[in-house]
Amino acid sequence: MSNFFKTVFLLSGLTLLLVFFGRLVGGPNGMMAAFFFACVMNLGAYWWSDKLVLAAYRAKPLSEAEAPEVHAMVSELAAQAGIPKPCIYLIPSAAPNAFATGRSPKHAALAVTQGIFEALNQEELKGVLGHELGHVLNRDILIASIAATLAGAISMLASMLRWGLMTGSMRRNDREEGGAHPLVLFVSAIIIPFAAMLIQLAVSRSREFGADETGARLCGNPLYLASALGRLEAASKKTFLHQADPSSAHLFIVNPLKPDLFAKLFSTHPPMSERIARLERMAGGR
Repeated sequence: MSNFFKTVFLLSGLTLLLVFFGRLVGGPNGMMAAFFFACVMNLGAYWWSDKLVLAAYRAKPLSEAEAPEVHAMVSELAAQAGIPKPCIYLIPSAAPNAFATGRSPKHAALAVTQGIFEALNQEELKGVLGHELGHVLNRDILIASIAATLAGAISMLASMLRWGLMTGSMRRNDREEGGAHPLVLFVSAIIIPFAAMLIQLAVSRSREFGADETGARLCGNPLYLASALGRLEAASKKTFLHQADPSSAHLFIVNPLKPDLFAKLFSTHPPMSERIARLERMAGGR
């Protein structure tokens, strides 16, 4: 299944979970109320996502005078992709990493850490920049925002349900209207939000594969990116972003969080070995 159809399938799954859970908890009105509030919150996050995340990581504009080779690479890749050249920012961190953000190709920003220049050669850096422009070209920030909206609405419904069960209002309404048994509702309030979170993580992993493929084509050689991912994976086990936040970890090309068992089980990124293997197969089929 292609990454595009996999993403459509996963988003459809989130939508169906929302419809089912919304009717179970509060009927059509409850479902629409939760969806509305989730839309308002995530629309704001989507519209201001670039400014918020850049400020969170203390990123500063990287001028062409400071990094002419980086600007030249980004200009070339953006022209190849047929999109405007994004603004480039520098994150003051020794951990090699990069991310792209912005609500559209016209309002995109690309950020790299100081450490990435020491960790990668020019070809590998071009592969990483191509990957990030792949996210911009594929409008992955919008897709992630849709997934967050649906998952957020489900989370709100679960909170409403738990509160209703604790206060007894849900049980009274169920007896009056012939609704689901309180035990069924309680179990649903645990399982369905967890399932929504897993689907949201799967959407993020699917978009990483998509950006890998797009970036490999933009830079002209999938092995540039494959080699970069191998180096970044090795470096991430030794150095990580101290200010990294789980809510924005999915933006980075490699997971910026300190590695632990929980991070591996609920990772926003696919296994690095699988990403590299896919790129090597692309290179073999050129």
